[in-house]
Amino acid sequence: MSTDLYKEKKRTIEEVVEFIKSDTDVIVAQCASEPQGTMEKFHLVAPRVRNVQVFSVLTLKGYEFYMNPSMKGHFELNSWFHAPGSRSAVKAGTGTVTFVPNMLHRAALDRLSVRNPHIFFGTCTPPDKKGFVSLSLGVTYEKDMIENADLVVLEVNENLPRTYGDTHLHMKDIDYFVEYNQEVPALPTPELGEEDRLIGNYVAELVSDGSTIQLGIGNIPNAVALALHGKRDLGVHTEMMVDSMMELYELGVITNKKKSLMKDKFVCTFAMGSKKLYDWLDDNLAVEFQRGRWVNDPAVVRQNSRMVSINTCIMVDLTGQVASESIGPVQYSGTGGQTDTAVGAKEAYDGLGKGIIACHSTAKAGTVSTIVPMLPQGTVVTLHRSNADHIVTEHGIAYLRGRSIRERAQNLIAVAHPDHRGWLTEEAKKLGYL
Repeated sequence: MSTDLYKEKKRTIEEVVEFIKSDTDVIVAQCASEPQGTMEKFHLVAPRVRNVQVFSVLTLKGYEFYMNPSMKGHFELNSWFHAPGSRSAVKAGTGTVTFVPNMLHRAALDRLSVRNPHIFFGTCTPPDKKGFVSLSLGVTYEKDMIENADLVVLEVNENLPRTYGDTHLHMKDIDYFVEYNQEVPALPTPELGEEDRLIGNYVAELVSDGSTIQLGIGNIPNAVALALHGKRDLGVHTEMMVDSMMELYELGVITNKKKSLMKDKFVCTFAMGSKKLYDWLDDNLAVEFQRGRWVNDPAVVRQNSRMVSINTCIMVDLTGQVASESIGPVQYSGTGGQTDTAVGAKEAYDGLGKGIIACHSTAKAGTVSTIVPMLPQGTVVTLHRSNADHIVTEHGIAYLRGRSIRERAQNLIAVAHPDHRGWLTEEAKKLGYL
């Protein structure tokens, strides 16, 4: 029966993109769950459609439907978090990309309050003998959208790992399947520099044994993971599951045994990394994928013991305002889960939580300080200064919690690059901070 139902619902990619009509909202799954086979064909229907809004997070490719300026008026990418493709389209002035301000834990719920999606395109594993598929590598907003979409189309990829938590759906709840086998999108291993390692070591000083951690991706988070090798009984409650967490588990650093919430389990909302990570996640009962509206809810994050949130940023001003998503009015990335996890960690129920923002002290080959007197005009504040806790650079740790503007300015100047400290001090005096 399951085999018959699957065959009945199977379509080609060319057939399912024909479901896209004018004036519709199309939601696509994010990151490693991205339905790349289908998205590569969206532009084929452009001649007959107008005003199609495609919502996505971190599109992994520069797809024709939004990279080509001729798509203006036909398709528009509504990005919850910019990636290289959407950034370049904005810079090129294609008029085919816009940004959707959001907190990750509210992204799905806020959009659903506007209107339900017309079509959801995602990915899944092949159905098992009971007729269930796994959404595999992400349920950040995917499950919420599937439950509210008029039409649901999933690309079946036999290379996707079968994961656990809130990832399973029965075939009867899916309208159509297309088969598109490809290697699961993976991330290269970053090469760590000396500044990354210094930052990692300072962050590790703030992480005590038995802490529950949230850790992102990139050079600095990888350097932090390397510096945590001497810790014991760490747990994980994170937005994104990455290779470094798997590696710390294999080393016995992460055990999840001291967690106060979902003890013995990794908790995440999506995963992206290497093929090794995907193989490790396959059929792994130790990892729970749950919806972003639960995992990233600050009220949930704060229930973790010794919760430590570790994120990165673009710049910080001398009062502690953290800018992580724009440079002036130009949107670079997105809020993501930074505010969710930083606030939740700082407010951890046991009073032992910590919010950490880490960044290099300079950019553009040392010519620009990332510690600045004031944020450039139009810059978006990602983390309000009242929620800023610890700022870490390769020059040390700036403690901000409970500190006055004067104390914050002094502490932040102390972790700025030495070449910029004199200028920052003079500017701080002009602003009345010192």
